[in-house]
Amino acid sequence: MNQGRMHYPLKKVTLLCLLLTGSFLCIRDAIASGPNMIDFTHPNEQYLWTATNDNVMGGISTGRFIYDGQLSQFTGELSLANNGGFSSVNRRIELQSSEADTVELISIGDGRTYQLRLTTWTNGYRVNYKHDFTTVQGERLNLVFHLSDFQAVFRGRLLNDAPKLDINEVKQIGFLIADKQPLPFALNLVQIQFLTSAPKK
Repeated sequence: MNQGRMHYPLKKVTLLCLLLTGSFLCIRDAIASGPNMIDFTHPNEQYLWTATNDNVMGGISTGRFIYDGQLSQFTGELSLANNGGFSSVNRRIELQSSEADTVELISIGDGRTYQLRLTTWTNGYRVNYKHDFTTVQGERLNLVFHLSDFQAVFRGRLLNDAPKLDINEVKQIGFLIADKQPLPFALNLVQIQFLTSAPKK
């Protein structure tokens, strides 16, 4: 008879290990993707994103957000059939910097033009703001966008009477492609940060 030693059923031990592993992954990803930064090198990031394609309007373009083993990727194929031609992905964010005035994006593109999108909710009123950027095939780019340069849009049309983008009201971030090229696309994503510009001297 063994004394001082306890034996647990294998199923209980396995379940405990899975729970502890899941908790570790959640903590790790929470640290990696802080309140003002998204780290696209972590595999769990893909589960936070939702795709919206032109099939909501009768189109047949495809698009999704995946993890390729090293980076996150917004990938798919545009089609102009049925008056379609766009694909987008987005996810919710909760920023904790009321002084941020720029967005830094690190990505590896395919030569196509994309939109970085920020969405606000103010008093039940939703507004999408976009900033276009053009990628270079296979080249890693570090791009900085000033919040004051984002443009309010609705279904592809500019909204001239929309309020200026307020960082404190941003609740969603996303990417969209609608460059009228009926071809496959792939935008590899490394990191996004919301930063405060250095004060002018």
